[in-house]
Amino acid sequence: QVQLVESGGGSVQAGGSLRLSCAAYGYTGIGYCMGWFRQAPGKEREGVATRNSDGSTSYADSVKGRFTISKDNAKNTLYLQMNSLKPEDTAMYYCAAVYAGRRFCSPTMDFGYWGQGTQVTVSS
Repeated sequence: QVQLVESGGGSVQAGGSLRLSCAAYGYTGIGYCMGWFRQAPGKEREGVATRNSDGSTSYADSVKGRFTISKDNAKNTLYLQMNSLKPEDTAMYYCAAVYAGRRFCSPTMDFGYWGQGTQVTVSS
């Protein structure tokens, strides 16, 4: 079992930065794919960034060059550094995890573990 707890959301002006944290309780080491997703009101949930246990990462085109996903294995905590934020980044952000084995970590995987979400609001 894995429990995920997000924090770090808030309100910021366009161009600002936020860092989201996702504390994981339970093993999320070798073989685990972890990711950040977001859902804005009236829109479908979308994958923002994912990270394999080998450190490889992938990003949605809309956030490439602005967001960085990382993990502190010693703290078992996943991060999402968000820079140059735009109003269209406003959404509830969720952390998720799934055991992927040797499969490539993809947002389309069936993530079985989810956090409760943290709200990010970017004003223009």
